[in-house]
Amino acid sequence: MDLITMGKTAAIIAEYNPFHNGHRLHITRTKAKCGAENIIVVMSGNFVQRGDCAVTDKFSRTRMALEGGADLVLELPLPFACAGAEKFAMGGVGIADALGCVDYLSFGMECESTERLTSAAEAVSDDVIKPELDVLLSQGMSFAAARTEAVRRAYGDDTAEVLCMPNNTLAVEYIRALKRLGSGMAPVGIPREGALHDSDEISGDIASATAVRRMISEGQPEEAKRYLPQGTYRILSELLESGKAPADLKTGERAVLSRLRSMTREQIARLPDISEGLENRIFDCVRTACSLEELYDSVKSKRYSHARIRRLILSAFLGIRREHAEALRYIRILGMNERGKRLLSSAKPKLPLISTYRQAMNLPQEGRNHYLLECHADDLWGLMTPAVQPCGADMTAKIILM
Repeated sequence: MDLITMGKTAAIIAEYNPFHNGHRLHITRTKAKCGAENIIVVMSGNFVQRGDCAVTDKFSRTRMALEGGADLVLELPLPFACAGAEKFAMGGVGIADALGCVDYLSFGMECESTERLTSAAEAVSDDVIKPELDVLLSQGMSFAAARTEAVRRAYGDDTAEVLCMPNNTLAVEYIRALKRLGSGMAPVGIPREGALHDSDEISGDIASATAVRRMISEGQPEEAKRYLPQGTYRILSELLESGKAPADLKTGERAVLSRLRSMTREQIARLPDISEGLENRIFDCVRTACSLEELYDSVKSKRYSHARIRRLILSAFLGIRREHAEALRYIRILGMNERGKRLLSSAKPKLPLISTYRQAMNLPQEGRNHYLLECHADDLWGLMTPAVQPCGADMTAKIILM
């Protein structure tokens, strides 16, 4: 029998959209810093936090991750994957914690130490900033900008500076989620190397996922080859050749606008992250917008960021409501290797483990509803690729075993 020592386990919350050299380096750095032998990834499904489709389907990205160093890939449920930083973090941390066998939570950061992130997380959670935060929000500032300024006034520039970088913002929310859950996982920050998150910058053989997606969308995947592991490029090439990638929400623009035009103010008001009468603004703008970009731009204001509006429009299209992100209902396995399989056997999950449609249908009603929401969303994702995909792929897909 092939003996595999289990050792320590680290979890990473990611989108891998797509999996590139920077992601592979993060896994390598995580293993070295934590002394971890096992890597669990909690990964977004077919839709991502920026309010768009993932460029390739989740099972292909699972295969990329397993070839790139992950041992077990779990799905971050749709209502959390398409949410703002706080809920995104709660969902990812919640899934990793619920598995019951994870020692560390690893994440990228732009600052030099995890301690600075912890201090920023404490500042953000301190009730002392709330009065100032409320005043700034009443003046029309976005939540992120108002919170950073409130922290600056209460704690100084050094602490507020931590909140000004995208990886740090998510890392702070991961640390806050760990505390809220009373999790035993230790936070481990890995300094980001190469291109900044969500930028078009390139450094050596590392480019951001944004830059890689741009190359792919412009029909130049060979230009992206340098920044992708061999396995990722091979899988991506096969998908591009068959018309199963890249997915883009603009491909289904009329379907999205049709769904929004059919919604009432009351239905829009049930979307996640709706506040201060924003449903009225969306309802009115939907009546005149003739494209998604026009809709985003017309709803956007100093108070409401472009990213928040994109997520709201996507949630409306997919049928995500506020109550869907109130609780996690299950842990869904997307793929694993032999080490991941053995790791699962030693886990003590706090939520039901599922990997098939039959297992999902045996869940309590709320769990079944969440799973069917995921399946419905994936059917819609199949309209966003160059070649339209049939319905039912999520229900019939088999777990990726490597």
